[in-house]
Amino acid sequence: MLIPPIIDALLVPAAFPEDPGSITLAQTHVSYLIFTDRFVYKIKKPVDFGFLDFTTIEKRLFFCEEEVRLNSRLAPGVYLGVVKVVSIGGEIKIEREGEAIEYAVKMKRLASESMLERALEKGEVPEEVIRRVARVVAAFHAEAEVNEHIASFGLPEFVSKNTSENFIQTRPFIGRTISNALYERLKYWTEGFLDRNGDLFRVRAGGGFVRDCHGDIHSGHISIVDGINIIDCIEFNERFRHSDIVADMAFLSMDLDYHNRRDLSRAFDDEYFRASKDAEGARLLDFYKCYRAYVRGKVEGFKSTEKEVPEGERLSSELSARYHFHLAGLYASRWRPTVIIMRGLSGTGKSTLARMIADVTNLAILSTDNIRKVLAGLKPTDKARAKYGEGIYSTEFTERTYIEMIDRAAALLAQGRSVILDATFSKARHAEEARMSALKAGARSHIIECVAGDDAVKGRFLKRDAECAMKGIPVSDAGWEVYLKQKEIYEAVRPDIMVNSERPFGESLSRLFEEIFG
Repeated sequence: MLIPPIIDALLVPAAFPEDPGSITLAQTHVSYLIFTDRFVYKIKKPVDFGFLDFTTIEKRLFFCEEEVRLNSRLAPGVYLGVVKVVSIGGEIKIEREGEAIEYAVKMKRLASESMLERALEKGEVPEEVIRRVARVVAAFHAEAEVNEHIASFGLPEFVSKNTSENFIQTRPFIGRTISNALYERLKYWTEGFLDRNGDLFRVRAGGGFVRDCHGDIHSGHISIVDGINIIDCIEFNERFRHSDIVADMAFLSMDLDYHNRRDLSRAFDDEYFRASKDAEGARLLDFYKCYRAYVRGKVEGFKSTEKEVPEGERLSSELSARYHFHLAGLYASRWRPTVIIMRGLSGTGKSTLARMIADVTNLAILSTDNIRKVLAGLKPTDKARAKYGEGIYSTEFTERTYIEMIDRAAALLAQGRSVILDATFSKARHAEEARMSALKAGARSHIIECVAGDDAVKGRFLKRDAECAMKGIPVSDAGWEVYLKQKEIYEAVRPDIMVNSERPFGESLSRLFEEIFG
């Protein structure tokens, strides 16, 4: 990436007032971020995107000061101030006296392990932590500034302007990240909601519920270690920050759903409305969650078309956009979790495809390979000693494994969470039982079957065994002989989607997401 000379000059220890330790650079489309062991220095790029303008040093100084002022509300002690970048004897220095040639926001560096997003990825978020976050957000909203100008941003005509802009800007993405049917349904539902509830929006604007909020509360901006700190408030455009308090909290609620933690979003919503004593606000929750999901779908869609973004990342953004639009559709109708029944013989790539889908959607994966060993008291990485058809691979133990997997899926579905069932499903009955369990839970279900030719499967097993031997790790229980025995008893099931895993999965993912989440 091209780095301006002034930024490049700050990537050496001599540029800092003290030993910085390691120095790394990251950048967004609006800022350069220089990380040292203890601090982060954030320098705004001289860009003008219409919704923000950092084109002069005076404007960058103003918005640096605004960033520190506004973020001190929810992250006290994290934003340390605005510091100068100066030239001394021809050398670029930061946080020194002299005439400023640039300005930076200085922040305390928060450990990546402290962020809520990382904890969600690890499945290590107790409900009480989310309830604590809800109380912090509610208390912040209670103290946030309110006046007639700010209140105007919550009037139905202004909200309608924002939603209409979204639909105009996403029209080019119809057929790529959102289907025409879903686009029209969301547009019709949004316009209808605003028409039917105009009085509610006006009452809330006049009643002090539209305030100077944060504007960007999601799990990637929340530190949950050593207190709750919420960073990266939107400082550059009041239009994105002044809103109904429900619009502000709805971002995190939607983000928890995106991480497939519907149980935690329910806890967050419950605690927030209890703490804020805003009973009427709950009527707007699905509307604003739909709005937030749609905005994220729009942003990811834009990213998927940017040529400077690596190809693999563009595909991930395309899939993420489609999934966010899918979430928007759920808020506009009725929440229904999804069950993906991933079947196929060993070596046909079903587990790989399951992981690729989960990487984008955060769907939980329940695998018979893991459940079988847990039921037997083994670790998932342990190699079973039993032969195919015996011990933990006997008909009786296999039956027990499928029952356990379907029961675990039902428990997740009861929480509103979606799930991928990763198994051979060699008996058609097991796939049907999984589908009926999903139906009983009010979930949508899709059967995806992975197939590949014998030569391709055999080649994969040989490659895998060689890699395991080289790394000194146990080889998977399934191999070529197991594959042949599975093939003898494999029963036909009519899948919703058939995937030939001899072709790159990237070619199949767009079609899969269109079929499942479109």
